[in-house]
Amino acid sequence: MLALRMRQKDAEFYFVSYPAEDLLRKVHFVSRFYDEAGAKVGGERIREPDDIERFVATIERGEKAFQRSLNRKKLRQIQDFFRNENQQPIIPGAVLLFTSEDLPFEPLGKYDRLGDLSEPKGNFLIIDGQHRLAGLHFYLSESDADRKLEIPCVVFDGKTADFATEMFVIINSTHTRINKSHLIDLYERIQWGTDTEKKYAAALVRSLYSEVDSPLQYHINMLGGRSQQDLWINQAQIFGEVYRLVRRKALLPFFKDSRGWSRHRGYGILRDVLRGARSAFQEAWGDNKRFMVTRDVTLKALVRLAGDAAASWSGQHLQPGEECSAVLEKRFAPWRELIREFRREGFYERFPAKGQVERVDKIRRRLAQEVCIAI
Repeated sequence: MLALRMRQKDAEFYFVSYPAEDLLRKVHFVSRFYDEAGAKVGGERIREPDDIERFVATIERGEKAFQRSLNRKKLRQIQDFFRNENQQPIIPGAVLLFTSEDLPFEPLGKYDRLGDLSEPKGNFLIIDGQHRLAGLHFYLSESDADRKLEIPCVVFDGKTADFATEMFVIINSTHTRINKSHLIDLYERIQWGTDTEKKYAAALVRSLYSEVDSPLQYHINMLGGRSQQDLWINQAQIFGEVYRLVRRKALLPFFKDSRGWSRHRGYGILRDVLRGARSAFQEAWGDNKRFMVTRDVTLKALVRLAGDAAASWSGQHLQPGEECSAVLEKRFAPWRELIREFRREGFYERFPAKGQVERVDKIRRRLAQEVCIAI
């Protein structure tokens, strides 16, 4: 297909005019199907589904895609726009597409930037314009639709994966409200210049959610996660604390060495501190509604305390693992005497504060004081 090669920053991408019907055969609609509260927004049962409902309900629920969840009302409005607004452009702005494949580009004659761009073998993911293309899908199903439409598209291929992801984050964190957890998912795929702390913190949160030895396995309210589990803390909340932990200058040698960021040590210290807390708090740990041990304020305090514990190891050669877990379980044993303080009834009076930030720090200080950890 004829394409214009363009450059921004260190990335090259392509501008193409895509025949509408050909484009719809080459795009992959994906719905990120949890909202901020963890509720499903795509694929739920409906009483009398129409074509749009069925389309949205059958979209693949992928965790590695760019797209936001489809909004049925918006989709219908766009379909109506295509059908009725003949005096306006059908697609007001370019659709942004991405493929992980490296697409061959053959310049035409003397034109270095104009040439023939090969289509991907698979389908494009949609960085921006999913609703417009979904509305176009229904418009073209009408008998009197204009089938000669061409759609302006910007195509990013595998060579620009990080740039394309960054484009999505910029687009959806400005004029469009997007689930914070979705952005955190994407931090693992973005190049942030020399600052890779967000990417590393996101990876640690992912490990806390998914690893079988994590005391928080499946209990973090992750985007696209297992909603049937009892959820203790939101992905965005724990990410904020882990990111704060990673940015502590005193801990940089612990998390990073000449080989780069150590996921093993970062996840290991968080896991081992949480293991020690679980052992100490016994029946108060888990889904026991009478206690506040596995609620967001206490878990955030434990993440901060993990940094304090790691700092206290300075000069020692104790590494995360079974030995470390055993040491911390023994050291945190005095927390058993604090179980009554973490009862739900009267909890906020025992830890009075003007807001959650102050309360988290009070809990952290109370726990550290009991086991003689300097903060």
